[in-house]
This record gives sequence, structure tokens and C-alpha cells, in this order.
Amino acid sequence: MLVHVLLYEAGTESEGIHSLEIKDSTVILMFEDKDDAERYCGLLEAQDFPTPSVEELTRRDIEAFCLEAGYEARYVEKGFIPSNDEERLMISPPLSNLEVGNWQTKDNITENISTNDQLEDIKKRLEKLL
Repeated sequence: MLVHVLLYEAGTESEGIHSLEIKDSTVILMFEDKDDAERYCGLLEAQDFPTPSVEELTRRDIEAFCLEAGYEARYVEKGFIPSNDEERLMISPPLSNLEVGNWQTKDNITENISTNDQLEDIKKRLEKLL
């Protein structure tokens, strides 16, 4: 099954996937409907956040990437209606975003990625998704 995800600088060495921080978890959204994904991109752009591109990948690949990286994959069905504030983030980004280039504090970087080898491994896994 194909899903739509939001990628920054797709196809480049600095490629990244859009994520949310929800209750100390990193969440990757997988949209069933391309229009929903594009609307989400527009909302990010309206907040002066860099606009990602909508890319179509297999749900299995995204879920495997998330499992390996310790992230949580959430599927957003077409016509999804949130029932709480946390679910609202699946159709509308938070009002504040992390600054580009400041995705993590120095302490978090040390905690989450202890060596450049681990970073390279994550980068290679992302490239395989494409």
C-alpha cells in the first residue's frame, strides 16, 4: 500500500522526513490521501516553515524505517476527523515549530546519536526508502 509522507530536500544528501514530537515520541505521519498531505504542507508554509514535498512511498517501508529509528508511524486516513488535541496534530501542524538546523539540542544529539556512524546508518536507511 502506498502512502504520502512529507520530505525536506528529497533526493539530496540532507534529505529529512517531517516529524512531530508528541509526548516524548517522534511521530511520522503517513497520509492516505495526497490532497491531505499537500494541505498539511500548505499549513506548514503558512507558518513560515520550510515547505516539504509530498512523496509517495510504501507504508511497509515507512513503518520499517520508524521501527528501526525508534519512531512512531501514524496513518492518517482520508477524511480523518480528530477526537482530541493530540489527534488534531495529524491534520494541522502545531502552532510552533523547531527551527531548521536546531532539530535537536546538543544534549539530545549526544543522547540520540552517539557517533557519526549511527547518523550515516540512519541516512542510508532513509535513502533506501526512496
